[in-house]
Amino acid sequence: MTGIQLAFGTYEDALRMVGVTSEPRTAGTAVSAARIQMFAALVRDPNPSYWDAEFATEAWGGLLAPPALLMGWLIPPPWLPTGASRVTAIALRVPLPGTTFVNAANDAEFLLPIVEGDRLTVVEEVVSVSPEKRTRLGVGHFVETLDTFTRQDDAVVARNRNTLFRFTPEPAR
Repeated sequence: MTGIQLAFGTYEDALRMVGVTSEPRTAGTAVSAARIQMFAALVRDPNPSYWDAEFATEAWGGLLAPPALLMGWLIPPPWLPTGASRVTAIALRVPLPGTTFVNAANDAEFLLPIVEGDRLTVVEEVVSVSPEKRTRLGVGHFVETLDTFTRQDDAVVARNRNTLFRFTPEPAR
């Protein structure tokens, strides 16, 4: 069980969420050398910015977080000992018809380096919801969101624009 709950409603309900932003959500832990290096090892990336603390500190101010980890720093754990509920991404809280979603597009912009020790916070915003579209997957709506990532000094370090396609799959022929 994923714990992901989709919100259901009409296109008009969804349009009322355009411009809505989430509460700021701060990562439970700081960017760490262990996670940077585990990721680099898994993808076999020898970039010294991930491995050589002296080089990385001179170049970036600390071990550099790989760009592909941007969203990973704030993925909420599926369980917490406090019993707190898992936070659902704002795109999934947009009330629409459709039982399934796929990621259709993603565009990240990095404004400042993210380095070991940074503690990131994200604010999500619903940017747009398309009218109903028919694709090979089924009939549904594209939901575009913008995530703005800041670090502990409130500097914006990255923005991530993401588009999900929320749809009901076509029956098998």
